[in-house]
Amino acid sequence: MSRGHFELNRAHSDPPFAHDRMPHPGVLLVNLGTPAAPTAAAVRSYLVEFLADPRVVEIPAVLWWPLLHGIVLRTRPAKSAARYRAIWTGDGSPLAIHAAKQRTLLAGSLGQKMKAQGLPADHVAVGHAMRYGEPSIAGALARLTAAGCARILVMPMYPQYAASTTGSAFDAVVAACGPMRRVPGLRFVDSFHDDPGYVGALAQAVNDHWMRHGRPEHLVLSFHGVPRATLERGDPYYCHCQKTARLLARELGLEPRAWTIAFQSRFGRARWVGPYTKDVLAELGGRKLRRVDVFCPGFVADCLETLEEIGIEGRGVFTRAGGGDLELIPCLNEHPRFIAALADLAASHLQGWLAPPPDADTREATRLRAVALGAKA
Repeated sequence: MSRGHFELNRAHSDPPFAHDRMPHPGVLLVNLGTPAAPTAAAVRSYLVEFLADPRVVEIPAVLWWPLLHGIVLRTRPAKSAARYRAIWTGDGSPLAIHAAKQRTLLAGSLGQKMKAQGLPADHVAVGHAMRYGEPSIAGALARLTAAGCARILVMPMYPQYAASTTGSAFDAVVAACGPMRRVPGLRFVDSFHDDPGYVGALAQAVNDHWMRHGRPEHLVLSFHGVPRATLERGDPYYCHCQKTARLLARELGLEPRAWTIAFQSRFGRARWVGPYTKDVLAELGGRKLRRVDVFCPGFVADCLETLEEIGIEGRGVFTRAGGGDLELIPCLNEHPRFIAALADLAASHLQGWLAPPPDADTREATRLRAVALGAKA
């Protein structure tokens, strides 16, 4: 028997089928992921999945795997676990907490939109998943299809497209659909870096912080870095970050000298896009600025890269260089304007999928027709 024939005949993951169950749309939010606990063992399990993704590390496996298993996974988990412990909360990982709340709030916001259109509040089911770790993309898709979602809008929570993030999420969604007999209709939001609602939410989050704490002498907009080679190969991420930063600065009314774009989280020895956030913070500290604010527009929820890398490590770099106070402006998290922007974005991509569900008589007639054609009652 051929491998292809075997794959097509393996056990499928579809929920029990019912002829009178009428399909409705779903939305799946996808974020990067987080270890299950701030321990070396949990971090190692997370890193095995994350760093083995060829979208994340674009090095031939024959070269990368000996380094990954021989060096990286022997040394990095304990160091990373210590960093996670510095930000872990009594309820768990900050990213996991925010992702779950975003899902709940988006479901509520979409419910209001559905009611305004004369549809049931629960017409659009909303799920969330992590690209690495739990809840998995495969599990979240299974739950949505079990709930009757025959069409699913996938919304990776990466405003700026990168092959290593958005592209990898797409890979995982397609792989998860492999075992399904009834593959759902799929739509995919590839980016929302210049979406007016998103940019407006960013500006509101910054202004909210400044209303409470006053304005700084300088604002740093820090995005996650990527290797320079990805830009040269055509990845639009760097350009998307630049546009988001320009639109946000314009929305805030900032002069060019009042803000700087920078890139953080560099890994390995390869050349990455710059300037590097730590270098920028060291330079600003050397100018003896009394206060610098850092905001991370590419992260829609606070996580290790914002709370620890900027809020702890970055602050140390700035103050050791001679600077005064560094304030980390919280990410969008559950900001009402961001949830509204997500709901608007989802609704625009759901157009054509929001037909009202049939009434009970129509559903029963459909079931009876199926039975008459030989289906089980």
